[in-house]
Amino acid sequence: MSASPVFSSAALGHPFIFPARSTAALLARLDAMPKLAASITPASRLNVRPAPEMVSSGIRELDMLTGGLPRGCLTEICGPASSGRTSILLAALAHATRCGEVCALIDASDALDPASAASSGIEMGRLLWVRCKKTVPSSRFPILSSLPEHNFRNSNHSESNAQRRGSESQLEQVMKVTDLLLQSNGFGMIVLDLADIPVRSARRIPLASWFRFRRAIEHTPTVLLVLEQQPIAGSCSSVLLKVSGVRSKVPEKKSSVVSCQLSANRLVHTELLDEFEITAELLRSRLDRKQPQSVVSFSGKAAWAS
Repeated sequence: MSASPVFSSAALGHPFIFPARSTAALLARLDAMPKLAASITPASRLNVRPAPEMVSSGIRELDMLTGGLPRGCLTEICGPASSGRTSILLAALAHATRCGEVCALIDASDALDPASAASSGIEMGRLLWVRCKKTVPSSRFPILSSLPEHNFRNSNHSESNAQRRGSESQLEQVMKVTDLLLQSNGFGMIVLDLADIPVRSARRIPLASWFRFRRAIEHTPTVLLVLEQQPIAGSCSSVLLKVSGVRSKVPEKKSSVVSCQLSANRLVHTELLDEFEITAELLRSRLDRKQPQSVVSFSGKAAWAS
């Protein structure tokens, strides 16, 4: 096997010298491309994207965790039933309406009790309540066709066909109404309550719909809040919170957990059950803000249990 001529003794003894004219020719070619040079922005001129404005969630402990709810961004709050999702929903809407903002609640399962909402501090005159129950499937948000049918046949906990069609029909209406409200740019906060929608149905929402929503609220003063059982918006959400609730006494304070017993000045809408503790964990934040902690807990009594 012959040695490569590049590494031969003759070649190593005569190193290659680049001609001087090559550098000048290269500079001349660059000068002949003014359009390309103009399209390149120096790093010193790059604009830093400003941090979004934060508004209070209505719960002090939650604001300590996230800094509040970001405007112009999508925030997800996920958790099982009786985890505190509704408590956060009512707290956020109550604070926003008391500050004079017009809000919208898209209720996918028609689960809101107006009397409880009013008693929690929400100014109902500033709330648009969209009740989504029955509708005709739409081709604009093709939830039914996003996944093949056979993926849902082999499951011990599968829903009946009628129930599944009903849930997906509600979702189609939810996505259509949400799109219309976001395009209006007239709301300070829009809440999608998907908490009672089955996880399998919620996961069939195309990711393109969430990208569309994220683009629609960019550079707007709208807070988009989504309540669900499991995360479904993927990378489209700027903040992802996971909440859980247990019927127990408040544990002692730890370094990574801030616990507080809400006393006489606690908000009614942050009280679910007697001795019910709510824990919120920050799973993801795309905001340029250093988080002092990742978990907070708060607890209190229900108004009817006093």
